Amino acid sequence: MTATAVLTARALLLDMDGTLVNSDASVERVWRRWAERHGLDGDEVMKVVHGRQGYASMALLLPERPMEQNHADNARMLAEETADTDGVVAIPGAPEFLASLRGLPHALVTSADVPLSTARMAAAGLDLPGVRVTAESVGASKPDPEGFLKGAAELGIAPADCVVFEDSGAGIAAGRAAGMTVVGIGPRAAAHEPDVVIEDLTRVRVEALGDGAIRLHIG
Repeated sequence: MTATAVLTARALLLDMDGTLVNSDASVERVWRRWAERHGLDGDEVMKVVHGRQGYASMALLLPERPMEQNHADNARMLAEETADTDGVVAIPGAPEFLASLRGLPHALVTSADVPLSTARMAAAGLDLPGVRVTAESVGASKPDPEGFLKGAAELGIAPADCVVFEDSGAGIAAGRAAGMTVVGIGPRAAAHEPDVVIEDLTRVRVEALGDGAIRLHIG
């Protein structure tokens, strides 16, 4: 799976679930319970939910249901997920990767809200980046590029100078739609053709260049 590449950027935009944090156990428990409540096949539901905000997943899975019901259901699901951090751990290499970004332009861009992202990063023993774009910050879920574009704007960096780290199809599509280079993390990423695919964050070395650029050694 691991590719070898050298990329140059001026900012890095980082997804959380599947990229920095392995929360699959919690996501599976919560969403399979939801699938059972609605008479849906759990395996089919799990193919949809990664990377998207909950209401957007529900809109795909229950297309006839009014969107206000999806938003209300999503709020309940977020509370369930925030309370369920059993088995939430850091992706291999994530602590070292985040430490190497101190003082460099980077942001968290996640479909989780503030309570969920705070709970999961804490459960994984990871520090939250200073700049964060969460569910409350945007009007559209990934695969819409709004979150990544907002992250770039908050950092003051042009989209073309940003590298996105993502694991899901929705997130990879969002990064590509934002005009950014996308590094895919883990087994879910490979099927969605990011620019580079790696197993985990142990495969990335960060080099700060004198002109403010960031060089990524991947592989």
